[in-house]
Amino acid sequence: MDELAAMRVFTKVAQKGSFSKVARLTGTSTSSIARLVNSLEEDLGVRLFNRTTRQLVLTEAGQRFLEDAKRILQSVEDAKRGAAVYQHEVRGLIRVHCGKSAGSAIILPALPQFLAQNPEVIVDLSLTDERVDIVAEKVDIAIWRGSMDDSSLVARLLGSPRRVLCGSPKYFSRHPKPSVPADLAKHNCLLYSAPHYAAEWIFCKDGQTIRVPVSGNLKTDTGAALLNSTLSGLGLAVLPEWMVADFCKQGHLQTVLTDYDVRPSDTDASLYLVYPHRSPPPKVASFIQFVLALFGRQGESRPR
Repeated sequence: MDELAAMRVFTKVAQKGSFSKVARLTGTSTSSIARLVNSLEEDLGVRLFNRTTRQLVLTEAGQRFLEDAKRILQSVEDAKRGAAVYQHEVRGLIRVHCGKSAGSAIILPALPQFLAQNPEVIVDLSLTDERVDIVAEKVDIAIWRGSMDDSSLVARLLGSPRRVLCGSPKYFSRHPKPSVPADLAKHNCLLYSAPHYAAEWIFCKDGQTIRVPVSGNLKTDTGAALLNSTLSGLGLAVLPEWMVADFCKQGHLQTVLTDYDVRPSDTDASLYLVYPHRSPPPKVASFIQFVLALFGRQGESRPR
């Protein structure tokens, strides 16, 4: 028995004082209404109505149950209205998992602006390169690097895998710019120390691949640390083009060996915005648009 449906019918019968009136109101038969009330009484183990041929009168237990049922049904309606508000308004909690590099360099600096524009939103941000089951963990949005095995998720391209080798004007004021990859043996090369990254950079040109051993006085698993160290003039780094584009335009960084394609490893370096539903609620949709705007993307869907 659907207890909420039974409560609704019971309260209508109590208000109308008649099975037949409720039957006409709900477009069903009088016998169906009577059976539902009888089933409710059997389930509760009490008589809710005293019945005569002309009228139905609530028993003392029925009067008490009517008061409780009204309160319960009102709470259900309030809950439904509350859920509807969250479905149509930008408010509530957004759980976001983001890789350390993109999170530190791109998301965190811009997050105050998003929160100022959406004052009823709370962002629970986890900066981690560990992937989790975003459905099971109730994560609304993830920003991940590399290919994905779960084709049921929606994935939108944020940043291409293109990397650039760069340094600051301050660094190049003390060291000549490299003209060929082999020149890097004379430079302080800042390294990304995450798994699958070796102490070598890979250069490709005209179908030729060159693997160059590199070394330096800093290794880190955080892209933001590499970026900041490069900006400060500590050394050269291979960084995502999307991460350094604005700094290059402003003259804070300069790219070198631009006639080569360069990468720090053989792993897929594409950056994706990932979420579980094609029609996310407004709060999530607003954060998706915020992230896409930060990366200057329309957010192409990942090929299936």
